[in-house]
Amino acid sequence: MSGIEAWWSAGERVLVELRGVERAIFARRLGEGHPMTLLHGFPSCSYDWAGIAGRLAERHSLLLPDLLGFGASEKPVEHEYSIDEQADLVEALWLREGVTATTLVAHDYSVTVVQELLARQAAGTSAVELTAVHLLNGGLYPRLHRPEPVQTALLDPVQGPAISAGMTAEAMAAALRPTFAPGFDHAEADADIWHAAARGGVVLHKLIRYMVDRREHERRWVDALETTAVPLSFVWGQLDPISGRHIGEEIRERIPSAPFAALEDVGHWPQLEAPERVVAAVLGD
Repeated sequence: MSGIEAWWSAGERVLVELRGVERAIFARRLGEGHPMTLLHGFPSCSYDWAGIAGRLAERHSLLLPDLLGFGASEKPVEHEYSIDEQADLVEALWLREGVTATTLVAHDYSVTVVQELLARQAAGTSAVELTAVHLLNGGLYPRLHRPEPVQTALLDPVQGPAISAGMTAEAMAAALRPTFAPGFDHAEADADIWHAAARGGVVLHKLIRYMVDRREHERRWVDALETTAVPLSFVWGQLDPISGRHIGEEIRERIPSAPFAALEDVGHWPQLEAPERVVAAVLGD
């Protein structure tokens, strides 16, 4: 059994009601201690955290879901995915698990989910207290986000479905190659990310709508990030062409009090490329 299949075998699919529809959502739990929720990026799944979960579980009770449309969770084809709904999903999981307060760790796609959760906490509409937030490379400032060509093509109503339908492991690896730091051996990561994207059907052209959501809700989500009272910290791969040094500079200028770990030799995937440094930053070691 591959590592990712073993990961899924150690978790379970639970039923969560989202907007009047029951959805089967994969969730993995590990460890004991103060709750910590880890949210993955696009187009992968919770297995992204496998390399650091063991260390974090020594101090925290971890909840690691695959979001709707990702990994081992349900992937409805005729569905309009949204960041707002993914935030609903996270809150529904917290309710199901009895979580009333949690630390959040998020990467890529899910940094935007966290921004929505921060906006809800500021508005007093969330039942769960966010005690700390740690963010890894993602498009926090949509005007600075630099999507790869395949991401932009996925948004096209004609090209997008065709790209999803024709996606292969080789094509996925080629698309991912620029997002890793030069010299990093990402063959295993490529295979795992493809496995996550392909399991149960490829819906990348549906999930990519998050880039539209970011533009439509930019003011709400940027304000939530910059005005939150929740302690923030950042772990940032500087060589990421999508959301690397250029977004890191904006963070340091606009949120100067937040701890910022600049990983100079790391690309878009800090938890895969530099797991020990991510653990140290998240745990404050």
